[in-house]
Amino acid sequence: MLKKSKFFLPVLAGLCALQACNNNKSVDFKKADNGVEYKLFTKNKNGKFEPKNAPAKTDTVGKPKEGQVLTLEMKYFTQNKSGKDTLLFDTRKNGFPVQIPIMKATFKGGLEDAFSLVRPGDSAVFRISADSLFARTFQQPMPPFIKKGSKLTFQVLAQKVQSQQEAMMDQQKMMMEFMEKQNKKDEQIIQEYVKKEGLNAQKTASGLYYVVNQPGSGAPAKAGQTVSVKYKGTLLDGKVFDSSDNPQLGGKPFQFTLGQQQVIRGWDEGIALLNKGAKCTLIVPSTMGYGPQSQGTIPANAVLRFDVELVDVK
Repeated sequence: MLKKSKFFLPVLAGLCALQACNNNKSVDFKKADNGVEYKLFTKNKNGKFEPKNAPAKTDTVGKPKEGQVLTLEMKYFTQNKSGKDTLLFDTRKNGFPVQIPIMKATFKGGLEDAFSLVRPGDSAVFRISADSLFARTFQQPMPPFIKKGSKLTFQVLAQKVQSQQEAMMDQQKMMMEFMEKQNKKDEQIIQEYVKKEGLNAQKTASGLYYVVNQPGSGAPAKAGQTVSVKYKGTLLDGKVFDSSDNPQLGGKPFQFTLGQQQVIRGWDEGIALLNKGAKCTLIVPSTMGYGPQSQGTIPANAVLRFDVELVDVK
């Protein structure tokens, strides 16, 4: 649980216009020559979105090309057994758009073909076969909550097409701006929580809050050492999302090598504050936890609490 993992769709490794797409339910899906089911919209002179047809093969102005990166706002859905849409992903919840590397099409009518239809400023809705998407593009088993034979619906707002180098620089800038804003939000949330819980917490320079509930003995744990930790992880509302009592760990303390990025940054820094036998409460800002990516029952951008005991240091 404490290891960071990528979202289960690796190609996405990764808004009012999106709403505009959603509101155009009267517009029927069309099928492009490349097999993509689509609804495509572009802004008119009045700044309003209106439907348009897929660009012709000869229309290459602004077209995302293989090797380039497409930046877009996106959300996508799957149909549940009752036929209703279930939201799987939304960049608005994450706080910034996704960057998609443009690749060769893995099957006709797939995501790569869909992205070739949009131009910067366009908004679109695509329907893609879930079976083909997982079998050919993602090359992994389809999750059980997605119905066999169903389609995923993607709503996108294309922002820009860039070279990989430009996109990388842009991503660094976006991440810095996002983390600056998120750190301010987290700080306010943590201060309110600490005050409410009556915690006599200390704060590190990076923003981690901690309370040593029971001092240990010996020298603090150091990077490169193997540590064994008992823990309970909770959201700030008290909901437990993981603990060392987890059957997957056999009820034993969790072991990892400190300072090797095997765990979230809040743990690498927080456990290094402790010595053997110490018990501590860590209040981890989202930017030192799982960030804008949800993890199971952990929402995106969630501040987390861990009650930990450093059982052993080797």
